[in-house]
Amino acid sequence: MKVILALGNPGDKYTYTRHNAGFLVVDQLAAEQSAQFSNKPKFSADITELNISGEKILLVKPTTYYNEVGIAARALMDFYKLTLDDLLIIHDDTALDFGKIRVRKGGESAGNNGLKSLHRHVGSEFWHIRIGTDNLLRRQIGDVDFVLSKFNADERTILRDWTIPESIKLVSAFLDGSIEPLSVRL
Repeated sequence: MKVILALGNPGDKYTYTRHNAGFLVVDQLAAEQSAQFSNKPKFSADITELNISGEKILLVKPTTYYNEVGIAARALMDFYKLTLDDLLIIHDDTALDFGKIRVRKGGESAGNNGLKSLHRHVGSEFWHIRIGTDNLLRRQIGDVDFVLSKFNADERTILRDWTIPESIKLVSAFLDGSIEPLSVRL
């Protein structure tokens, strides 16, 4: 069993915000499999289950809000007796230029409160896909306002046509065991 856990905030008002880049990836993956998310309060998350090549895969969108996503991760890991090798995290990264994707295992939080929560609750040696969201707007407004700002129309097109499909390819690499650290750019 594998868990693909996206960082983001629940609720329609956050759908196309920078902090919800991870949610956009798992939403698309679920849509491609005609899967629907349902709320699972005991895991503090909306979850859908896929079966890919005979393996159970959970797509997870925590309902705890971004800064406490570690609660959902810990509940899932304890219930299903998972290790960090069974967990892939997908999240935005304001330190990366918009459109850049980076894959790594482990690492520091770099100030990301969602990663800090995960590190507190489960440790840090998990795989993660980091989706770059940085642009010039970040230098004009504070970080909180920036991560809660919506993608503009051009960015949404790039996300739809390139970033999300590339991220889904990386999810597939995680599932088949061929994932490796890398950095890709538009």
